[in-house]
Amino acid sequence: MDPVAAYTTRQQQWRDEAARSERRFITIGNWRLLTALSAVIIAALAFWRGVLSAWWLLFPLAVFIALVVWHEHVVRRRDFAARAVRYYDDRLARLTNRWAGTGQSGDAFRDPAHVYADDLDIFGRGSLFELVSTARTGAGERTLAQWLLAPAPRDEALSRQESIRELCSRLDLREDLALLGEDIRAEVHAEMLDAWGSVPPVPLPNALRWVALALSLAGVLTFSLFMAHVLRLWPFAGVFGCDVIFLAVVRRRVRLVIGAADTPAHDLRILSLLLARLERERFQAGRLHALRSELDIEGLPASRRIARLERWTEFLDSSDHLLVRLIEPVVLWREQIAMAMESWRRRNGRHLGRWLAVVGELEALSSLASLAFERPSWTWPDLLESSNPCFAAEGLQHPLMPPSQCVPNDVSIGEQIRVLIVSGSNMSGKSTLLRAIGLNTVLAWAGAPVAAQQLRVSLLQTGASIRVVDSLQDGRSRFYAEITRMRQIMELAGNGRPVLFLLDELMSGTNSHDRRIGAAAVVRGLVDRGAIGLITTHDLALADLDRDLNGRAANVHFDDEITDGQIRFDYRLRPGVVTRSNALELMRAVGLHV
Repeated sequence: MDPVAAYTTRQQQWRDEAARSERRFITIGNWRLLTALSAVIIAALAFWRGVLSAWWLLFPLAVFIALVVWHEHVVRRRDFAARAVRYYDDRLARLTNRWAGTGQSGDAFRDPAHVYADDLDIFGRGSLFELVSTARTGAGERTLAQWLLAPAPRDEALSRQESIRELCSRLDLREDLALLGEDIRAEVHAEMLDAWGSVPPVPLPNALRWVALALSLAGVLTFSLFMAHVLRLWPFAGVFGCDVIFLAVVRRRVRLVIGAADTPAHDLRILSLLLARLERERFQAGRLHALRSELDIEGLPASRRIARLERWTEFLDSSDHLLVRLIEPVVLWREQIAMAMESWRRRNGRHLGRWLAVVGELEALSSLASLAFERPSWTWPDLLESSNPCFAAEGLQHPLMPPSQCVPNDVSIGEQIRVLIVSGSNMSGKSTLLRAIGLNTVLAWAGAPVAAQQLRVSLLQTGASIRVVDSLQDGRSRFYAEITRMRQIMELAGNGRPVLFLLDELMSGTNSHDRRIGAAAVVRGLVDRGAIGLITTHDLALADLDRDLNGRAANVHFDDEITDGQIRFDYRLRPGVVTRSNALELMRAVGLHV
């Protein structure tokens, strides 16, 4: 299925629906005006002329109420259609390279000390996270971020692959997940909600709920009979005295319940809608089926259970209304709600964490399925079971670049050749190649398709030093930051898991003599620990590192040509060492006379 055609068709359908809803909106508005005018005429005939009974006013009143209800429905449908049009604008933007800065950047998950996240643009504007994420909940974003920050075990990654393949063609499901509820993300505090569900219960036995209900009914009844002059005031006063005693008994426990539930129990509307939509879906993939089955607990779907909690939360919020404050001491409004919420928590609290995890995982899988659908030219990687490190790609591209602007390259390391030494002139594509390799490795072990014609990759922990910078606040030079990252990657390689290292301009912050010795020691140490990887350099003295590694390294390079003072790159990876530099030409191109 062509993603551009599919999205354009659906967007046009929603545009047509928005136009129909707008026409209905105008028509209903006109009918409401006519109904109001007819009510004025009937009222005049009834109260001024006396030719009609005032009961005739019930007819336009009923019609007006029906029109108001219909009008609200049409408004919601019109707004929903407008949101759908905007949603497909965003999806089409991802297909035409207009997506950077339009989505969630994932900056909340950034860790400057992470071994590759900043170097590979995992988070931030124009990042992999922004390209991929369609999550509506914090749980979904968190799950996706975790998948991008660490490779999954092979069985886990393969089960994700199977699930993403199934979800790839389910456009209706992905559309619903994106559009359900209001046009906002669900700010559900997952950790707080999970913790709230797991804390020991507050001692509010069910008997107290019956006492509170009986007192509230008695209070309403005795006050009503007093107002009807059936009873004197003292029965109501007696019930009110019992209310005061009851409030004194349960006040501390009610405060505990309301204080604990105030933050985590809010903003549950989208979560309830997402659960309800997922409960209607039937899956074939084993992982999806298992996740779906976890939403049914003791015969009652999770969405209905969450909806009950949401209703109690809304009732609790209404306790600030002036009318509710006036009747609260009689009907024990907050106390009854608090006991109902605590009863809900005792029955369902232990399941909250898992329900949030299911929603988060399904949203993460759906995000990657959208990516797979929108990149039909990408392929599913072959995730190798072998413990020998391997990365072998044909037609490798950078995932964040438009496919039409990418020049594919073949890269293979891990058998005899453990290190590729990449030389080349400025702007020739060296750093882009490192990021392409790193990002595709991250995608592969997250369970996603990759930007390549073919990719065979073993389970690798990526370590990168591409964008290390100095820090005035931390008192670190660029060289110190670089060698700190080297130590981090070296420690990673010493933990027993094969490492893919990506080192850009290795040891560029020191002199040529120290650079040659230090680079050789670092690369040899990594290879001796079973790591594979690439290093880039402008210093051709580093190109002879292949001799230090006894045939386990190979030189490759990017080239360029200068025509009529213009530097042109073809971004093709070639064997051997680069034979020229373009630094002087670049300086002359920007007006420096050298």
